[in-house]
Amino acid sequence: MAPSLVLVDRRGPVAVVTLNRPEKHNAMSLAMKDAIVETLEKLDADPAARVIILTGAGDKAFVAGADIAEFRGRTLGEQLRMYREGTVYDALDRVAKPLIARIDGYCFGGGLELAMACDMRIASERSVFSQAEINIGIIPGGGGSQRLPRLVGLGTALKLTLTGERIDAKEALRIGLVDEVVTHPLLDRRVEEIADRIACKSAVAARLAKAAVKASTRLPMDQGLRYEQTLFSLAFSSEDKEEGVRAFLERRDPHWKDR
Repeated sequence: MAPSLVLVDRRGPVAVVTLNRPEKHNAMSLAMKDAIVETLEKLDADPAARVIILTGAGDKAFVAGADIAEFRGRTLGEQLRMYREGTVYDALDRVAKPLIARIDGYCFGGGLELAMACDMRIASERSVFSQAEINIGIIPGGGGSQRLPRLVGLGTALKLTLTGERIDAKEALRIGLVDEVVTHPLLDRRVEEIADRIACKSAVAARLAKAAVKASTRLPMDQGLRYEQTLFSLAFSSEDKEEGVRAFLERRDPHWKDR
């Protein structure tokens, strides 16, 4: 049997999703993209999964980009049809649960766009990043032209996009492309520590908080504040709000019901 393109390892409330083409530096084929979408949709609907970690197999790459061999001969009409049907990046954006990118090694092109579509990015010091599409005569097509400027600023985003240059993890941290950089031996421990810290919170509150913060990249300030107020009010209808308040007043740990 052919190995699965996407592996899922359940660690209590944390689901680790591993993109599994190490011989190709986890380059995303169309089949892999379909498998990612299906896996994330199932995990997002599974109440037992509270946090999702996305990573790549092997010790060389997170994701080295799309499978470039599949670009050969693809027409304008075919590409537009693929966009109409939805992309893997759209699927990541729809995930309501916290989504962490664990990055170790190459993170290029579509792989960088995949990482940027996650909620946070934790990288090892040996990771390397590039918005590399211009090197093969195309441009970012998975959200890179929109998410990269929001993370690093317009000038830096243009520099990375127009040069296709590679930067190391230290520089990625300096410009805000990643949120933390740790040594390779500590990467798993640090990512799991963050995931566990999130997983022990109310799943209801985590979903609402994520939705509110993500809205800040899409809405003007006044609309964003109204949206926050709406979600804050919704939190007051949850059983977890009552349990959280009660536990605080009774000076004990809360027992979340996720309702």
